[in-house]
Amino acid sequence: MTDTETQDGKSPSQLIDGRIEELGDWRGEMLGRLRALIRQTDPQVVETWKWRGVPVWEHDGIICTGETYKSVVKLTFAKGAALPDPTRLFNSSLEGNARRAIDFQKGEEVDEEAFKALVRAAIALNKSKATAKR
Repeated sequence: MTDTETQDGKSPSQLIDGRIEELGDWRGEMLGRLRALIRQTDPQVVETWKWRGVPVWEHDGIICTGETYKSVVKLTFAKGAALPDPTRLFNSSLEGNARRAIDFQKGEEVDEEAFKALVRAAIALNKSKATAKR
């Protein structure tokens, strides 16, 4: 199965819908909210389902992944180390050379404008790298 093919007859977007629903708690709500912000920021975003069950948002490359754990919803930006983060949203995986992540905890507020700016920056970086390859 490729990233965009269906699994059990479901598209990646439907699989992400299912993950949000099956969580059934604050983590599903948070993942759904973050997903909506990503889609508002980039209506052309492509949703994929990789690595046996990880929601991924892409535009000319991976923007970020959305993983859920017992105490956090983690959005990992594939090229986060190269992105400007003036409001310091990144609070996890800070030691790596490429990735950076944001761990969202129960009850935490999302700085929507800062988050959308980060998504836009990730898309711009992906586009610049895609253009350079051509």
